[in-house]
Amino acid sequence: MSADITEIFRDEVVTHVRVRDVQLPFGAGTLALITLDNGHDHTKPSTFGPAGLTELNAALDEIAKRDDIVAVGVTGKPFIFAVGADLKGVPLIQKREDALAIGKLGHDAFRRLGELKVPSFAYYNGAAMGGGVEIGLHCSYRTVSRGVPALSLPEAFLGLVPGWGGTYLLPNLIGAEKALKVVIDNPLAQNKQLRGQQAYDLGIADAIFDAADFLEESLIWTARVLTGEIEVKRPEVDKGKAWDDAVNMARWTLDGKLHGAAPSYVRALDLVAAAKDRTRDEGFAAEDEALADLIMSDELRAGLYAFDLVQKRAKRPAGAPDKALARKVTKVGVVGAGLMASQLALLFARRLEVPVVLTDLDQERLDKGVGYAHAEIDKLLGKGRISADKANGLKALITGSLTKDAFADADFVIEAVFEEMSVKQKVFAEVEEHVSAEAILATNTSSLSVSEMASKLKHPERVVGFHFFNPVAVLPLLEIVRGEATDDAALATAFAVGKQLKKSCVLVKDAPAFVVNRILLRLMAEIIQTVDEGTPIEVAERAAAPLGLPMPPFVLMGLVGPAIALHVNETLHGAFPERFPLSAKFGEFVAAGKRGVYLPDFSIDPEAAKIFGGGDSPSTEEQVLARALKALAEEIRLMLDEGVVAAPEDIDLCMILGAGWPFHLGGITPYLDRSGIAEQVTGRRFLEPGVASLPA
Repeated sequence: MSADITEIFRDEVVTHVRVRDVQLPFGAGTLALITLDNGHDHTKPSTFGPAGLTELNAALDEIAKRDDIVAVGVTGKPFIFAVGADLKGVPLIQKREDALAIGKLGHDAFRRLGELKVPSFAYYNGAAMGGGVEIGLHCSYRTVSRGVPALSLPEAFLGLVPGWGGTYLLPNLIGAEKALKVVIDNPLAQNKQLRGQQAYDLGIADAIFDAADFLEESLIWTARVLTGEIEVKRPEVDKGKAWDDAVNMARWTLDGKLHGAAPSYVRALDLVAAAKDRTRDEGFAAEDEALADLIMSDELRAGLYAFDLVQKRAKRPAGAPDKALARKVTKVGVVGAGLMASQLALLFARRLEVPVVLTDLDQERLDKGVGYAHAEIDKLLGKGRISADKANGLKALITGSLTKDAFADADFVIEAVFEEMSVKQKVFAEVEEHVSAEAILATNTSSLSVSEMASKLKHPERVVGFHFFNPVAVLPLLEIVRGEATDDAALATAFAVGKQLKKSCVLVKDAPAFVVNRILLRLMAEIIQTVDEGTPIEVAERAAAPLGLPMPPFVLMGLVGPAIALHVNETLHGAFPERFPLSAKFGEFVAAGKRGVYLPDFSIDPEAAKIFGGGDSPSTEEQVLARALKALAEEIRLMLDEGVVAAPEDIDLCMILGAGWPFHLGGITPYLDRSGIAEQVTGRRFLEPGVASLPA
């Protein structure tokens, strides 16, 4: 092993290899059982770094010398099998030969499990990701626990490929189509995980057992395999047209979603495609080269930066007050009973498990709102996500009232009414007449001033912005807005409630449209302006394709709703008229009642094209993109100068979690740095070289 690699990974939490002999039942003989354990509990999962891989190699050296064993088994510590490579040292790698050595080291250790003179068995007892799945793929047989909550090959999501055997062994085990679901489709779907049963159904494991006695049952099954009582039969893998068809379909999907913007996915797909005809040595060597190339890429560094933001910064929000200041919330009030209010009521009831009461102006709206929440609970019951008792309990928590005195004993009241300042001020004034002086008043406004909203209250210090993103149950971001008068107790309570709701909270200044909407609307305003000038809608739409966004700008506008987009744009125009112009054509488009620019068959609506038509200065796709990116660089620098958030990292965290900005870009600021646009527009980078990019 290279001394350089050891030094690079000097902070490695070593996953130790504990070997003990187990006497198998039915006289099957002795099994050498390897347990992977880094010495910590399940909150610090076992990973593989250079020292751990070297220890595994040494243990297999000793096992290979033995003539008294009939098999080798591999399992993990409680709740964790292993979750892949130790990535902490990767951003520090500066030489390709060190990157290449990491790939070879993993292959050299793992492949030995498939080359022993006795069969090997992997027992997936808990979470298994990346290299944790791959070490099992090298074994002769695999079992999985029904209790496994997460099994995946997430490497492409981060900017890597499954590089320790995954792209070769998995398709040759279960076929290309199923393998590509794990290697490509699931990472594309925001890093979707498989549960134990799903892994078994795909054929990744040969047997599945309950969590309570998983290892015991796995050892009994192992003995029966070794004695010949059980014969493991696997479907033959089709290496003809089915393989090629699966690869072609995956390539078509990738092209449509990413437009070549994420090299790791293409590289992983190419490796799976070639695994059909390669030998194992050739397949592993190709993985080594791919890993080395990707480790030495800006895209991987950006992906690791994004991963770090989501895993660490999101859990320790910058600027959040001492959590000891938070007040206890035993009842929640929701003003309004529309779709957003109903979604909020359901979320609060499910996560806080406290009474939630909605209010609205008439019984019909109220019944509709409460009915929606109850119907969603019934759907959860129908899917087996909750029990009948749980469903009944949740329904009992969500009630409605026509009068706001129902909030008298509420500790936290959130409004989700029409996005107009006078309406929201009136609502809060009415609520304040009924609640205690300590009750928190939260607003779900997407763009209005929290300070102005609180300005006429007796206790403006308890008002806080609590901005969710739609759909509420899916998007993890919560922008928490501190108004001019908001005190630490209100803010601390907001952060505590956000954490209970399982949201990632970011503290933002009370500035127009906060973070996500301000950036998205600047992007939209620039693109709409090019359409006003004569650029065809479809050309402007395609312009953003290189960014690999979840959906093109005009599709997003249709999802959000043109009227809402126009309202936020009007708010921003009022604050920054020179950067957020009002498009007369867009106003006409909204006035016409249009819900989007597309017809149901995704062709451009001729009426929309007519409304936006008439300009005589069209731009090319490249010109539209360049203009939009320059606008984003300018806006983000201004936001940081204004102190809207603490740092560029918070901008990126908001865009990843609230707008689905691609993980492989690291958010938006690394992309603007990497493309040179940040320096061109603002005179400097947002992040230092080596942060979300290769070291200088």
